Parts: sequence; structure tokens; C-alpha cells
Amino acid sequence: MPTVNPTRMELTRQKSKLATATRGHKLLKDKRDELMREFLDLVRENKALREKVEAGLNEANKNFVLARSTMSSEAVEVAFMASKQEVSIDVSTKNVMSVNIPQFDIQARTSDANDIYSYGFAFTSSDLDDAVKSLSELQQDMLKLAEIEKSCQLMAAEIEKTRRRVNALEHVMIPNYQKNIKDISMKLDENERSTQIRLMKVKDMMLEDAHHYSDKMKEPVEN
Repeated sequence: MPTVNPTRMELTRQKSKLATATRGHKLLKDKRDELMREFLDLVRENKALREKVEAGLNEANKNFVLARSTMSSEAVEVAFMASKQEVSIDVSTKNVMSVNIPQFDIQARTSDANDIYSYGFAFTSSDLDDAVKSLSELQQDMLKLAEIEKSCQLMAAEIEKTRRRVNALEHVMIPNYQKNIKDISMKLDENERSTQIRLMKVKDMMLEDAHHYSDKMKEPVEN
């Protein structure tokens, strides 16, 4: 039995809902596939950039260790006590398939490359200079890595949400609409056949009354 009112108006509504659900299903599948393509590109970029950043951090740490071996802890602390350079980060967003992924842009207070060194060179080790320079060169890559990893998290969440919607349409809503359409069509066909049978019976009764078929059948047959 249909779970909805078996009328032609309801049949039209169910067909309209099925068409809308089918179009939505196709659009969501296309969105999911495009998100997956973008996500995989970001994952590959993230992997390469993370390896680069980790290698740079390891090199910077080695230089810091070498600097600490030739300088006292007090000298290192004094060297970084007063900074000459400041950086700020501008955050914006970019829409990718309805996902607002972050865009980071780093801005330095001054354009002088030597302002990364907050100390004089007379009482510090060259290893410390190399470590500071390595970290300064890694700033942009580290910021880009943070941007990509956050974008991957947001895209992964959107892919999962889109996947659930696609599955709901494909396995629940569309089959329900198809079943309702089939049940309503069968019920309407059954009602139409019943109506035709009733009309045929009424027609027979009207013909019988008009031509007195029953009386003629009772009359004796003459020899």
C-alpha cells in the first residue's frame, strides 16, 4: 500500500521531488568528486612542504646546538632579549566548492633583511646567525604549511558531509520516491480498472432496462 495519498496530484508531486532529488544527487556527486581532487592535491602539497619544513627545522636546531656549545646560556638569552623585527599575519579566506579555506599573508615591519638579527655580531657565534637565518627563511613555508593543513581539515569535513548527503539521496530518498510513485501508479491503475468495470456493469443494466432483455428471455419459444 502507498504511504502517501494515492491521487494524481500527489503522483505529480512525487515525480517532481524525484526529479529534484536526482538532479541534487548528481550535483552533490560532482561536488564530492571535485572536493576529493582538490583535497588530494592539497595532501600531496602538504606532504612535500612538511618534509621541507621539518628538514629546515632540523638544520636550524643543529645550528642552535652548535651556537650553545660556544656561547653561554646568558649570552644567548641576552642576544634575543630585544627584537628588531616584527611580523604580522593577514588572514583572508578563499571559497573552494563552498568551503572557505584560509589564506595567510605574512608582513614584516621593515624591509631590511638584516633586521632579523636582534643582536650585534661581535659577541655571538656564526652558528647562531645561521640558525636565525634558517628560521627566518622557513617562516613563509611554515605559514603556508599551516594554511594547507587547515584547508585539508575543512575540506575533509565538507567531503564527509557531502558523502553523507549523497548516500542519503541515493539509498533513502530516491528509492522512497520511486516506491511511492510505483505504489500510487498501481493504486490509480487499480482504481481505473474498478471504475471501468463499474461503468460496464452500469451500461449493461441500462441496456437491459432499455431493451427488456430479461423479459424477452422469459418469453416461450414458438414451435
